Amino acid sequence: MILGTAGHIDHGKTALVRALTGVETDRLPEERRRGITIALGFAPLMLDGLPPIGVVDVPGHEAFVRTMLAGASGIDVALLVVAADEGVKPQTREHLEIVRLLAVPRLVVALTKRDLVDEPRAVAAGAEVRALLAPTPYAEAECCEVSSTTGVGIDALRGALTRAARAVPGRTDADPWRLPVDRVFSVRGAGTVVTGTAWSGRLVREATVRLLPIGREARVRSIEMHGAAVEEARGGARVALALVGLARDDVPLDAVLVRSDEPWDATRVLRADVTLLQGAEPVGPRHRLRFHVGTADVGARCIALGGPLVGGEPRAVRIVLDAPVVLRAGDRFVLRGGARIGTLGGGCVTDPLPTAARARPWPHAGADDADRLGWMLDDAGATGLALAPLPQRLGRRTAEVQRLVRALERVVELDGRLLRAEQLEVARERLLGVVDAAHVANPLAPGCDRQTARAALRVAPGVADEVIRRAVRAGVLVGEGPWLRRPTHRPAEDAGVRSRRDDVRARLDAAGIAPPSRTELITEFGKDVIPILKQLEQERAIVAIAMDWWFSRVAVRDLLARLAGHVRPGVRYAPSELREPLGITRKWLIPFLEWCDRRGISRREGEGRVFREVPAEP
Repeated sequence: MILGTAGHIDHGKTALVRALTGVETDRLPEERRRGITIALGFAPLMLDGLPPIGVVDVPGHEAFVRTMLAGASGIDVALLVVAADEGVKPQTREHLEIVRLLAVPRLVVALTKRDLVDEPRAVAAGAEVRALLAPTPYAEAECCEVSSTTGVGIDALRGALTRAARAVPGRTDADPWRLPVDRVFSVRGAGTVVTGTAWSGRLVREATVRLLPIGREARVRSIEMHGAAVEEARGGARVALALVGLARDDVPLDAVLVRSDEPWDATRVLRADVTLLQGAEPVGPRHRLRFHVGTADVGARCIALGGPLVGGEPRAVRIVLDAPVVLRAGDRFVLRGGARIGTLGGGCVTDPLPTAARARPWPHAGADDADRLGWMLDDAGATGLALAPLPQRLGRRTAEVQRLVRALERVVELDGRLLRAEQLEVARERLLGVVDAAHVANPLAPGCDRQTARAALRVAPGVADEVIRRAVRAGVLVGEGPWLRRPTHRPAEDAGVRSRRDDVRARLDAAGIAPPSRTELITEFGKDVIPILKQLEQERAIVAIAMDWWFSRVAVRDLLARLAGHVRPGVRYAPSELREPLGITRKWLIPFLEWCDRRGISRREGEGRVFREVPAEP
């Protein structure tokens, strides 16, 4: 579990953390010299009956709000610190808004510096805090008056934190592991060390992790939690990982560590529900914003249907980022307009991996999982909705996604994709249209080329194959080797066609191992020679060695026999060593050798080829 501080500069956050934990979180010389927190500080907090709680001490100065956001992401309990002698200040309000936008489950208020004010001032400060919390989900949060100098109220505050921590739901190991990196450094003997707050999942020592968005992998040499070596780490803990395979300079501070055996992808386009703060200026698609999630801070634009975003109104949007970020549906984020404008609003990711870069926002905000899954299916169309990314896209565990899928009606699973049943019907009608058009365009051909038909469907390969199988089973198509045809289709052939086919075959037979090219055949016999060649190929009279070369079957058999008589298995031969034994020039030799590669007769090694057993027949 993670507890994070929030509050205005110099309201006593670091001193309070020291009073609670005994740890000095201001570790940088600059911080100690200036007396303010610049970087995130960390400490373990021991509360009765609870495992150690990681405390993240964040800076309060406006210039370091980005760092505050990095610390606030992923916390379970927020400790809002307000100095009794100053009361609510600008960063108090902004930090509270950030805590609310990030949907932190619980909040406790510490009214610090109680030793510096009298009773009326303390009462006034408390009332000011209550008025601040009243319109938020934290209206009933406990408020404790404390002094980090004298120790007054510290025990009461510990009690309030204990009650808040017990009320936070536990995290599950079933979620995928994810750790946004907030520090990286080198340690002699350990190598590169990264730290962060583990958002979810479980990681064991010696596991392989992937650093996103750059995609580099590393091995976890060791794991530490609160300074102690452990064998595993779980979500909701402050973790330090020593990594093998990554240098310090390889790890950007906005990176995310995931397990290599779990599917994650970074994204630059997402769908989300966004709410701007009351009083925020309207935001249109041309406004440049800063998108904060975890430790990432990237430029962004928000595109909503129906006009600009306005304060207080939740809207479904598409967000386009300047750099890739690792996101999961359900992640909370904050939108800022820079130092001058400050925090504008925030929201929740509803689809981190749309299939199109210009994906339309969802029809409305606040949709449930079933609605979003249905919209994803409609969005995918005949291409099909890939199953593998759905846990990330829906923000649910695999078992939960499976239950959602089973509840769908008239949906088919094919080749790892989901399609609505009517989409298969649409694809089948398109397939029949393609085959019919091929019969009209090439009446001499035995049918429509199967690969051409698959490509024309514009769907995933596995889906195309299933559409073809179903059409063949239904009897509306006939599959014959590489051809698809209607059951009633027969190649149109009259005496003139038969004569020309015999002429083409005779031409190739006479040419032997030096046949004419495609261009030469068209010049000699006309453009409709191509269907004749395909028909002869189906009849196994000729062999298509390459796109532009057809050899008679007798010629290919002759070349194979010459090849078998010359090469020895396992020996590499350069093309120049085969030209004379085969009796052909390079013009025909290279296409023939490439055909041998495709058939598995030979294997390329550098500039030469190694042959296996050479068959007698093509």
